[in-house]
Amino acid sequence: MCHRFYMGLALEEAKKALVAGEVPIGAVITYKGEIIARGHNLKETYQDPTAHAEMVVIREAAKKLQSWRLDDCTLYVTLEPCPMCAGAIVQARIPTLVYGATDLKAGAVESVVNLVQHKLLNHQAEVLAGIREEECKQILQDFFQLKRND
Repeated sequence: MCHRFYMGLALEEAKKALVAGEVPIGAVITYKGEIIARGHNLKETYQDPTAHAEMVVIREAAKKLQSWRLDDCTLYVTLEPCPMCAGAIVQARIPTLVYGATDLKAGAVESVVNLVQHKLLNHQAEVLAGIREEECKQILQDFFQLKRND
């Protein structure tokens, strides 16, 4: 399968978040090409500041693989990860990160800081950015436009 396909699944998750009143960010993790985790933001639902889409799927994938080391996994997420999520990617040893839209205010992959490829950390992830970027950006823009109009 191609990166666009899996990002499409992450976008489906983002739409679920939108319906639930969450910031529409979705994520998918694959292991050797097989989908092992899907999820979206749940911060409002759980009143949990750590319930970002990436954290949700990292926890699910670790449980499924019965290992905190997510070797041979690829994380797809619709928005550039924040520092917390970037740190979790490093801690989980995820080798490949694919994301859609950049986050100019809190992005910790290229926009504000690059934690997932920092040379002093014990793990660096390969990064592919801008996959289905316009779609990923648009769902967020639409959400925040609606919020401003409320």
